[in-house]
Amino acid sequence: MDTTAPETAYFRRVGDNRFVPTHHAGGAWSSGEQHFSPVAGLITHEILRARTDRPDLVMSRIGFDILGRIAFEEFEIRVETIRTGRTIELVEATVTIGGRDTISARAWFLGAQDTGIVAGGEPDQLPAPDSLAPWSLTPVWPGGYIESIEARQVGFPEPGRATAWITTAIDLVEGEEAEPLASYIALVDTANGIAVRQEPTKWMFPNVDLTIHLYRQPETPWVGMDTSVVFGHTGLGLTTTVLHDLRGPVGYAQQSLTLRPQPTS
Repeated sequence: MDTTAPETAYFRRVGDNRFVPTHHAGGAWSSGEQHFSPVAGLITHEILRARTDRPDLVMSRIGFDILGRIAFEEFEIRVETIRTGRTIELVEATVTIGGRDTISARAWFLGAQDTGIVAGGEPDQLPAPDSLAPWSLTPVWPGGYIESIEARQVGFPEPGRATAWITTAIDLVEGEEAEPLASYIALVDTANGIAVRQEPTKWMFPNVDLTIHLYRQPETPWVGMDTSVVFGHTGLGLTTTVLHDLRGPVGYAQQSLTLRPQPTS
């Protein structure tokens, strides 16, 4: 299969619900895998495409479970509404690679209305990215996805603690315009890579899930991440992120980590 891509997109659509990754989607842990971050955005893109008849409902939460290796090959995304309602709906999406279900996602959509009179409790805004110096992640992480993003560092990262802005000039799907929410979610999984607690050449800490809770719909191409990483004593870890756009905070993301030393040769 030819996965050589034009320089403009993470994926090419090759059927109604089938896609091939481009080199921009290359993984950070293995060259034979896709990075989960753009896949998460693509799943969101497909969920939103299937829901054009319900603009009165907005996404409140989306949770992804990574069921197996995300091989760098053609794949399928199926979307189904599993709980319908007037003001609340639950949608499920499944990614299948090589006949095996590899990612499962569920998204809650809730009724939108004006509640500005009682809004409050948000964290502080981050400094704007245009006031910050560029920050390269490629010295720490390999792969086409990491090469495709632009980062701006807020302050100075410490082991397990970092704040940054992330953006990309790469489209999600070749020849298609993605909703801002899908493009935003396509960058959120980067959080586990900006606040590394241990060198990835010595320790592995991939996430097995990603859960995003939103109280406002993101509106800009920049994703702000205020991220903390905790490693536990029994092989488990947790990455927690306050998510921002240029207007301010929008919600939270969490990633469950499986922690183990890299094999020695």
